[in-house]
Amino acid sequence: MRRPSVLIGALSLLAIGAAALFLTWGVDGHWDFALPRRAQQVAALVVVGTAIAVSTVIFQTITRNRILTPSIMGFDALYVLLATSVVFFLGSATAAAIPPLTMFLIRAALLMVAATLLFRAVLGNGKRGLYTLVLVGVIAGTFFSSLTSFMFRVMDPNEYDALLSDLFASFNAIDTTLLGIATVLLAVGIGAAYWLGPQLDVLTLGRDRAVALGINYQRTLTKLLLVIALLVSVSTALVGPISFLGLLVANLAYQLTRTYRHAVNLTVAALLAVLALIAGQALLQHVLHFNGTLSAIINLVGGVYFILLLVKESKK
Repeated sequence: MRRPSVLIGALSLLAIGAAALFLTWGVDGHWDFALPRRAQQVAALVVVGTAIAVSTVIFQTITRNRILTPSIMGFDALYVLLATSVVFFLGSATAAAIPPLTMFLIRAALLMVAATLLFRAVLGNGKRGLYTLVLVGVIAGTFFSSLTSFMFRVMDPNEYDALLSDLFASFNAIDTTLLGIATVLLAVGIGAAYWLGPQLDVLTLGRDRAVALGINYQRTLTKLLLVIALLVSVSTALVGPISFLGLLVANLAYQLTRTYRHAVNLTVAALLAVLALIAGQALLQHVLHFNGTLSAIINLVGGVYFILLLVKESKK
């Protein structure tokens, strides 16, 4: 236990240091204006990073491979499709009349139901091969994105603008109402993940062995998919899709911890994600002066890493 404790402590200090640097960099005495605004950004980065990391580790456990993520399998695209459908069928005026908090809860509930039913059918009995899951995930994500694009094209331009500003928020304009409920839902999701941690540890042995050890596979799978859908809703509602962050931090966590224990892997992956987002946003904001976006940089690096993982898996 010494190595995980030291690792978690070191990553915690690095994350706190990165947050302190981000909060104080270039303030020049304007603390009353800069500090609250930056504190909201840090809070959003922590929520998003933790949600993405935890959901990815859980998803990779139930799929029994380390190259699949909820984003690759179409969770983010499904959330965007459901959110677009609400505006498309109800109209922007009706959607605008719904409080942001209520709208977010509606979208999250729709995603939890749809994703649980769909991806439970996709995962089946846990015996499908890696490439089958990748193929189904890519097809599902493309299908969801295509439906969303179709709705965008036939939608009224004013409704389209309102929808985009709502769906793809940035770290520079955080809705404090959504940030509050997102933090609460994140706490619920994290609590459920750690509560199911022992069952996740058993699932690493494979479906057959887990069932032999007393795990109700289908019921556990449903619970875990609900947790994943909840966490994906939290991250996507705040900053939009970030496809490859979970892939990066989850695999780095496995390499650093070298343990099957999810209590350790979940914590390390979350700290790595928070550290990467805070440090990346600081560099983007204060060094690159917003010449780019954080999600674009992460997706570029993560996309290259994903290709390398696919090549590595194909050689085994």
